[in-house]
Amino acid sequence: MDENLPLLATRRPVTFEEQESSSNSDLQSISFRSFEGKSYGARTNFPAKLVQPEDRITYTWNSINVSTARRETTTCFGKRTKIIADHRHILKNVNGEACSGELLAILGSSGCGKTTLLNALTYRTQSDLSVTGLRCINGVAVDRRKLTGLSAYVQQEDLFIPTLTVKEHLIFQALVRMDSNLSFEHRMIRVDEVISDFVLRKCENTRIGSTGNGGLSGGEKKRLSFAAEVLTNPVLMFCDEPTSGLDSFMALNVLQALKNMAQTGKTVVCTIHQPGSELYALFDKLLLMYDGRVAFLGAPEEADVFFRNLQAPCPRNYNPADYYIQLLAVVPGREESCRQAAAFICENFENSPAGLRLAQPDINENSDLESSTNGRSSSPYKASCWAQFKALLWRSWMSLMKDSLIIKVRTLQTMMTSLLIGLIYYGQELNQNGVMNINGVLFIFLTNMTFQNVFAVIHVFTSETLVFLREHRNGMYRTDVYFLSKTLAELPFFILLPVLFTSVCYYIIGLNGDLYRFLTACGIVTLVANASLSYGYLVSCVSSSTSMALAIGAPMIIPFLLFGGFFMNLNSIPAYFVWLSYLSWFKYGNEALMVNQWSGVVEIDCGGSAACQRTGRIVLESYSFDEDNFLVDVISLFGLIIFFRLLAFFALLKKTVRK
Repeated sequence: MDENLPLLATRRPVTFEEQESSSNSDLQSISFRSFEGKSYGARTNFPAKLVQPEDRITYTWNSINVSTARRETTTCFGKRTKIIADHRHILKNVNGEACSGELLAILGSSGCGKTTLLNALTYRTQSDLSVTGLRCINGVAVDRRKLTGLSAYVQQEDLFIPTLTVKEHLIFQALVRMDSNLSFEHRMIRVDEVISDFVLRKCENTRIGSTGNGGLSGGEKKRLSFAAEVLTNPVLMFCDEPTSGLDSFMALNVLQALKNMAQTGKTVVCTIHQPGSELYALFDKLLLMYDGRVAFLGAPEEADVFFRNLQAPCPRNYNPADYYIQLLAVVPGREESCRQAAAFICENFENSPAGLRLAQPDINENSDLESSTNGRSSSPYKASCWAQFKALLWRSWMSLMKDSLIIKVRTLQTMMTSLLIGLIYYGQELNQNGVMNINGVLFIFLTNMTFQNVFAVIHVFTSETLVFLREHRNGMYRTDVYFLSKTLAELPFFILLPVLFTSVCYYIIGLNGDLYRFLTACGIVTLVANASLSYGYLVSCVSSSTSMALAIGAPMIIPFLLFGGFFMNLNSIPAYFVWLSYLSWFKYGNEALMVNQWSGVVEIDCGGSAACQRTGRIVLESYSFDEDNFLVDVISLFGLIIFFRLLAFFALLKKTVRK
């Protein structure tokens, strides 16, 4: 393919010095290499622990292929047909290595597969992609779980809990990600160091916020995302465009931090989009990509020699990163010639000594990962379950407390609704009208607690799904610990609010005035509130978004509502729906409240009515309720709380499963 050499030469960009007169020839003597080793004002005091030789990591990958997965679909006639939907081969036999003490930068034009390669190397590809290939640490094959325990990954998209401050976010990260043998004081010292080194001091007490709702700027969020990963001084680090959204100074600051980490013996791999000349000078190795193939992998000096041999040397006083990206880009109007030239470069590298060496995996079959990493634990979790629980409970509680307006609104809503119900049903007497009104208001207790609590928590897990999945897959905490801490943090509010609701209106309405009956009613309403709360958690965990949760939450309540014994007598429920009535917290709550209200009532004023309910027992019998079922109802409410929460947990756990 030597006929492609003139084609490569024609793709060289026209430089400034080629357009200027010879009087400016002194500018040509300024080589890009004069920038090498200078930081240009970037902070160079990033504290990084020196990695011992026995702890250093060389990460290699061989024959990495990524393609869209084949899908099966069923036609409207019931015939199953296999189709390929947008089938593409994204990465094609990609080989490479990242060595200890080096900063490897992956470069290429948009769509060349940089981020896909990084995701494949870290086992984070989407479920609809098929990935094959070998990934090794020090010559030992490694899986996702083991790699997570030894590495950190700064992703391009910044995801945070918006109500937390910068310092609170970093404290949480330090609690669950740093070595368990470190004291709390050492963790806080490290947090303070990272805040200073990433210039976050002025915003350390500022809420992170979300898009369009104030808080940190895009650059500050990017620095915070980077700081959280650097916090633990990882031996192996991956960064997906860490300079995206930063100004030139802060981009240089961040990359200088990566360079300093590499100089301590760590292995650092990052993708960079259009790096400036100062950033390029910091790279130890380059990986140039074109259309999912490796165009070059080696030191910047080796890249100069490689492209010079192809008669396409980088001009003087020209940023090599820009030059290589342009050389491998497809220019509109010259698509065919650009593809031929880029393919020629890839083939030359694959057939070069460096390319042939990378194609031969150096696998140590007589060793395991524990011995190759000096006995470091390959578990993805740095903190114990108890430490994870305490940290998550603290974060969930802080997040709730920061959202004080919601707490005030919920409290005011509960009091106003209860007061309004109390005024409407004020002063009920034990007569036939009073019986009907009291039965109605008891059922209103249940419906109000249900809808108020379901829609209060229906967004809890959907709003944090992306944050949870990222943190869980980063090995920060277990799914069961997250679910338990999240639900326990909100539990006090959903105990106090039902008690407050019942207390405000109970005696105003004129319900059974015995103190024991009042306390029992408070307990029953609280159980109903938490049963509906558990149902809300289930809907939130099952749904993929808040809008979906809102769409399916309310309609699914209706069957439980109808089988509550108020709109339909329990003895008239169709046989094929009896099983559903056993899942209705309305049924158990309504029967328990009615028994609490009417048991022991031996005289009701009939007022001359022919169809008179003279005693509380007769009132209960008219609804097919039984006084002996009270304890069963209470136990059933506890059972529904546990049952719905278990379903919610398994639904959340299913989201963490990767195909």
